[in-house]
Amino acid sequence: MAKITIKELESLTANDAGRILREDGNLAGRISLRKDGVSVSFFYRYRWGDQNKEYACGSWPRKSLTDIRKARNQARALIDEQINPNEHKKTAKAQAHAATNAKADQEKSTKVQTLTVQDLAKAWLLDGVARKDGNAELQRRLNKDLLPALGKTAVNNVSEHDIRALIRTVVNRGAYRQAISFFADLTQMFSWARKRQPWRALLIEGDPTELVDISPLIPADYEAERSRILSPAELLELHNRFQQMTADYSALPAGQKYEGIRPLKKETQLALWISLGTLCRIGELLQAEWKNVDLDQQTWFLPSENVKGTRGKKQDHHVFLSPFALHFFQELKTLTGDSQWCFPNKQDDGHVDVKVVSKQVGDRQARFKSRKALSRRRHDDTLVLADGQNGDWTPHDLRRTGATMMQALGVSLDVIDRCQNHVLAGSRVRRHYLHHDYAEEKKRAWDLLGDRLSAMLSSTYEHPSAESMMSFPAYTVTGSLLPS
Repeated sequence: MAKITIKELESLTANDAGRILREDGNLAGRISLRKDGVSVSFFYRYRWGDQNKEYACGSWPRKSLTDIRKARNQARALIDEQINPNEHKKTAKAQAHAATNAKADQEKSTKVQTLTVQDLAKAWLLDGVARKDGNAELQRRLNKDLLPALGKTAVNNVSEHDIRALIRTVVNRGAYRQAISFFADLTQMFSWARKRQPWRALLIEGDPTELVDISPLIPADYEAERSRILSPAELLELHNRFQQMTADYSALPAGQKYEGIRPLKKETQLALWISLGTLCRIGELLQAEWKNVDLDQQTWFLPSENVKGTRGKKQDHHVFLSPFALHFFQELKTLTGDSQWCFPNKQDDGHVDVKVVSKQVGDRQARFKSRKALSRRRHDDTLVLADGQNGDWTPHDLRRTGATMMQALGVSLDVIDRCQNHVLAGSRVRRHYLHHDYAEEKKRAWDLLGDRLSAMLSSTYEHPSAESMMSFPAYTVTGSLLPS
């Protein structure tokens, strides 16, 4: 039987469709007509057990005649080894398919492993969050604080330390509220991611935001979204509490003082009243130096480096001391006047920690703290006011309380802002031409506040059981400014 030749194949026409070509070695080809012309499908016939089988060797002209014969020869070799070529082909195809899938999975896995925080943020903004502004503010925040720092970092490489560093960056700008809000955004994004693929696979070791406690990163005297103000009754209770605790402790025999309840340190008590009477931040007060306090002129100067910035801006601040505030500064002078600092540390080589007063006040409102007693720290409820009905209070709440009292006394909001040393917004033209310092208005505002506080804390001031902070009753003062 003659061999099939290329010339013979090339001479085939549509009229040959259906014919079968044969050559030695059990190779045969069926002629068919397709859209692209004549095609010959070659197969190898073999005997397997008691059945005749056909093994496909390929189609001409897609496959060359040489390769077709090579495929036939490989099938014959397999039969000689007692291997069914068709079964062998199925196995090889399955293995190739599995290898292809494995390669695809590997490539997919590699691609997933390289997904970055930027990829996650993009997916979250698209499918995971929908805010009223179309996520515009969120996108701006991520572009400003997240993507420059971690955008190119693989998601599975983000650690709690990275998250903490991000928050510290915002905190260091003085943007405490933004830091808290930013952390909430990150927490929401990673919470969304850990429930969904492919992000879930990348967070197999946990959500890094769950390991971060933002509280230690925010100054202790900052209270986000607080609206707590102390009522006149609570201020009077606080004043009386200080006096009673001091008297009770002094009356204890020397041998029992260790077991008694030590009152709040006198310097701390004075700091709280000064903060209330001047509307200053407690941290700014604790950094004060005596060179900036003029008791004769009744003024206190706060240099810009000691004040908290508003919108990243800082400015010097001049406080005109009312008789109320002056009284407590004078008492403080008798205690720390020999030091450079109004509130010196134990070594007298600097001021006390700016968080110390907030800690002392918080330690004495233990019922509101979800923690165990700390070593060498108070843990009682001696500064809980109104039996805790209004919640805990902080030194910063005194600043808000004083400002609210000013408002109730008819002081304009812009003057109150200036008494609080807020950096006021306004056009550049207005700031350039208008330079009135509001000194007289501020002095009058502080004096009004001081007079009201002096009356309120006087032993002759009759206070109703329930009084609105925004509508103070008339009062008369017949005693001294304050009990000494």
